[in-house]
Amino acid sequence: MISEFIASLFATFVVEPVQADILSRLDRAGASVEVVSQASDCLATTAPILISRAGDDVWWAGSTVVSVATGWKSTAELLDASNPACVPLATFLTGTEASS
Repeated sequence: MISEFIASLFATFVVEPVQADILSRLDRAGASVEVVSQASDCLATTAPILISRAGDDVWWAGSTVVSVATGWKSTAELLDASNPACVPLATFLTGTEASS
């Protein structure tokens, strides 16, 4: 029960804002429909994995919330590197975060 609550908080305070931030960046950058589609695919497969991990590992969830909120961890670091749909998105995010 507590793990479900933690997972829900993690989804609300990390996953949803990260998804909104990524889609907003893609929109501002004028990304093509293909890139936005790939990003959506990546986020759709990565979000459940992150939420599940947050429910299973409360310490990781808490430290990730703090790391993302303070900017110590980038949004690109939360993406699944083994997911082919996430590679272009991570590359894009890494490039835009470096130039910010």
